[in-house]
Amino acid sequence: MEAVYHAATKEELACLWEKNVLANPADPRWAKWAREYTAYNENGMGITFAAVLEGEPVGEATLLLSPACGAIEGRLALADGKSVGNVNALRMEKRWEGQGHMSRLVGVLEGYARKRGLEALTIGVDAKETRNLGIYLHWGYREFVMAQEEEGELVLYYRKNL
Repeated sequence: MEAVYHAATKEELACLWEKNVLANPADPRWAKWAREYTAYNENGMGITFAAVLEGEPVGEATLLLSPACGAIEGRLALADGKSVGNVNALRMEKRWEGQGHMSRLVGVLEGYARKRGLEALTIGVDAKETRNLGIYLHWGYREFVMAQEEEGELVLYYRKNL
């Protein structure tokens, strides 16, 4: 099986977001997020990385660089546009979960962040998602940054120095 982890092409980004929107037809936020994250990639406020398996984009992770991104909402502790970025929008198709693909994809994202001169990354997790929290702690995101209620859910933010 061929696996490639890299900065998403425009076509891969469009394919990933089309899948996300189609998988959530009753939730209009997905179409809004697709427009926002596509714009972040186009204007340099963020960069999405893709896991391409068997020639198809099946997973994504986005590095948000600007505090102006909607998911950051001006919280400089999460992304300041200089030395701190935010790992956001991690998704992997179910059939590929549990095989290390997301870990490798985040590793590529972190390598890019280092080369770009970032000193730290942050990541958020819904407090109820204990499996994801365990994964993020395993990846080294151990420094607690803040807790904040977002859309009725408690989200915990952690930081990793690069």
